[in-house]
Parts: sequence; structure tokens; C-alpha cells
Amino acid sequence: MSLFPAALIYLAVLLRILSNPFANVFQKQLTTIGSLPLLVNFITYFLLSIFCLIPAVGVDWFALPMGFWGYSLLVGLFGALGNGFLVRALQTGDLSVLGPVNAYKSVVGLLAGMLLLGEFPNVWGVAGIVLIICGSYFVLDTTEEKFSWKLLKQPSIQFRLWAMIFAAIEAVFIKKTILYSSPMVSFISWCWFGALFSAIITFSGAAHRQQFVQEFTSTKLKRYSLLVFCIGLMQLTTNYTFEQMPVGYALSLFQLSTLVSIGLGYRFFQETNILKKTFGAIIMVVGSVMIILLK
Repeated sequence: MSLFPAALIYLAVLLRILSNPFANVFQKQLTTIGSLPLLVNFITYFLLSIFCLIPAVGVDWFALPMGFWGYSLLVGLFGALGNGFLVRALQTGDLSVLGPVNAYKSVVGLLAGMLLLGEFPNVWGVAGIVLIICGSYFVLDTTEEKFSWKLLKQPSIQFRLWAMIFAAIEAVFIKKTILYSSPMVSFISWCWFGALFSAIITFSGAAHRQQFVQEFTSTKLKRYSLLVFCIGLMQLTTNYTFEQMPVGYALSLFQLSTLVSIGLGYRFFQETNILKKTFGAIIMVVGSVMIILLK
């Protein structure tokens, strides 16, 4: 690989690592000042879809195969569900806790491979699982419920786990749409179908329809603008990275964003026990890398 393409990949991974936790900050801020989580999710997709109208003009949509459209529907469905659960988790949960929990995505992928593909972990995979569990002890032990089964009764943790599962499945389908088209075309379809399914999920309730217009205030528009920028940058860099390397490798590198989430949780929301959470997150990141890169 020549120097310039390699530099682009590293830059894309870096931007992905930074943009995701910053997007979480703006999502949490919006829910803190009264925005409903599903509305935050829909408006993000909706505004991105409008911006996508410009690059969409130059795409020959009729030339795309049926497989692209089938996987795009699945991306939209799982993306809308995953992002909806994520925003709901951020509404009440600590960013510095929910960020590191995402490292369990590697374990979910490994277990899915065992059940569906008959792929069993080697010594490195088992060691990675142990490290993730050990690291999560330090992170989750900072909560009121500590590291126990009681923690699973906490709604924010439940929502984050569902978001992680849907996001892991979505990533596989995104890769499929990229193989059928390009990172940009896949991004446009991600926005459009995400807006479609999030609209169906959101506006099934009367409360969301009534509050929709109220979301566009001067106070919230600034945060929505920043959120849309971060989400758009996050997904574009994700698609580019998926095009250049296996999804598993990319997801492993993306786990570095957990460390950024802890710092932002302290900076914006005055969350506590940062050193203990950071120590645990580092252990979890190492475990995630071992599962995927050393299999």
C-alpha cells in the first residue's frame, strides 16, 4: 500500500474515532434539554437526507442491482433501531459508562460466529473475552449497582446493549451495500432509508408528531447542526474504512473511541471516577483488538 492511500485510511479511522463520541455528546445534550430520543434520531436522518439530494443527482440509481436495494432496506431498519436505542440510552446514562460498554460488540460478533458459522475462538479470542470482562468490571463498578446482574436492570444499559447488537448487524449490511456501489452511494442510501424507518418508528406516537415542530428552535438548531455534521462525518469515514479493510478490523480500531467518550463525559457532563473508567476502557480495547486481529 502506498503512503497516500494509507494516510487516508489512518485519517478516516481517526476522524471516525473522534466524531462518534462527539455526536453522542450532542445527542445527550438534546435529550437533556427536553428533546425526545426518537425525534433526535429522526431529525438527524432527515437533515442528512436533505443534504444528500445534491450528490444524489449524479448517481445512476436505476443501474444499481436489486441486491443493493435489499441490503439498503436492512441497513435502514437496523440503523434506525440501533441509533434510536443509542439516543435513548444516552438520555439517562453516563457517556463515560455507555461508551466502553460498546467494546462488547466484539464479544457479540464472536458469539454470533460460534452459533451461526461454527467459528470457535482460539486462545487469543478467549483471552480477549476475559480482558473485556475484566475491563468492564472497572468501568461498571463505578455505577450504583456495581458490577452485578442488577446492572442489567438499568434501562440505559439495556438500551445500549440493544443499540450495540443492532449496530453490529448493520455494519455487515453496510459493507454489502458498499460492495454493490461505493462509499458515497452507500452513505446516501443509509441516510434515506434510515430516515424512512426512523419516521415510521417515531411518528407512530402522537407525542412525537406534536413536538416535531417545536424542535426547530434557535437553541436546539445549533446542537442539531453540530450533531448532523458529526454523524455525517462518522458514517462517511466508516464507509470509507469498510471499503479499505475487513469490517471486523475496522470495528476493532473504532473501539478507541471509548477513551474519547470517557474524556467527553468528564468535560461536558462532569461525570466522575474517570481514572478508574479509563483504566477499565484500556483493558477492554486491548481485549477487543485481541479477539479480532489475533484470531
